Amino acid sequence: MTSISATEVLIYYDGVQVFAGRDPIGGHYVGMILERISRYDRYLVTGVRPERLRQFRSGTLDLRTLFLEAPGGQWYIALTNGDPRDSVELEPQEGNIADADDLLPLEGLTLHDGPIDDLAMQEARARHNVVFEFSIEPPEAAESHRVGMITLSRLLLRMQSVVKFAYQSAVRDLSDKDKNAYSPDGYLMDVVVPAAPGSYRIILEAAKPPDMFGYNRLAIGLTRLDDIFASADEPDLAQEILQMHKGRLAGSYIKLMKLLSDSDTGLSYSWAYPDLKSPNYGGVSGADARLLASTPFDVTRRATELVTLEGEFERVNRKRGDWGLLTDYDGVKTGRIADGGPELNGLEVGKRYRFQCQEDSELDAIGREKRALYLVKIKTV
Repeated sequence: MTSISATEVLIYYDGVQVFAGRDPIGGHYVGMILERISRYDRYLVTGVRPERLRQFRSGTLDLRTLFLEAPGGQWYIALTNGDPRDSVELEPQEGNIADADDLLPLEGLTLHDGPIDDLAMQEARARHNVVFEFSIEPPEAAESHRVGMITLSRLLLRMQSVVKFAYQSAVRDLSDKDKNAYSPDGYLMDVVVPAAPGSYRIILEAAKPPDMFGYNRLAIGLTRLDDIFASADEPDLAQEILQMHKGRLAGSYIKLMKLLSDSDTGLSYSWAYPDLKSPNYGGVSGADARLLASTPFDVTRRATELVTLEGEFERVNRKRGDWGLLTDYDGVKTGRIADGGPELNGLEVGKRYRFQCQEDSELDAIGREKRALYLVKIKTV
């Protein structure tokens, strides 16, 4: 008799509702609870192809279809003591699973959020820091625990970009007094675990450890991230939600949706810091990412704001008032002197300065951005 063990809890509600499992020789299975009998749970189980299981996990395939595609129509019943992660025996059933219609889930049941666990909470407490983890299900992850380097590098850059603009948006809404507690680079994250078990999962933590202001620096940006990801929960309200965050935040979010769509994957994330009672969750299914990527949202915004840059003085053209500053994280930033701004005479190439600039930006409906920096104040670091 075949035995399997659950490898992922896919849906949890007052107990394990749907799980993915493996047998001793690596075969893939999916199980769905049918009923609870005393202290036992009774599950419907079938074998599944890895690629189709990936599509279910990414939200592009419904559970009923996944069961109906069972190899040879073979299906099983399994009894567990409430934890399918323990080895459970599969009892083969007669007939084709398509004939067991009363046991199958209804059409249209898809997995919107990724597998739920407390990984972010565990890592946050272990590291005493803000932790953000996300998982993806690209096609190359169906058979083995891997992801393409180009896909991963682009995704990391896009995710950091959305968090950056979410952080800046949240800080901008604070009072002038409270803004002093937030450094310009408080949005930065470091990769600390390249790949965790399960779906292809990446764990990041705040680049700067908590200080006298606690964990709020990065957390304030991640809270705003949750706000804009609400458009994935309610696609019908996406235009309204993105209008609330129009500009660079909405534009970077749309670019992330386009990348997920092109990579044929959804994304699930969670984040936490040690003082939280439970993690915050968010994400987007592969189907919703395609929908959001193909919708012509109007997020155009002209904006002017003060930004602070810090780095080594790179180059200057005193006649035109052009300058360049080599920053630690964003490379060389260039701009011009604002009307009535400071003189560039006396600045030394290679010496560190802090430039306060007025940034004028315009974002069009597909996320293309034009920006210009105008220097208004210089401070030696």
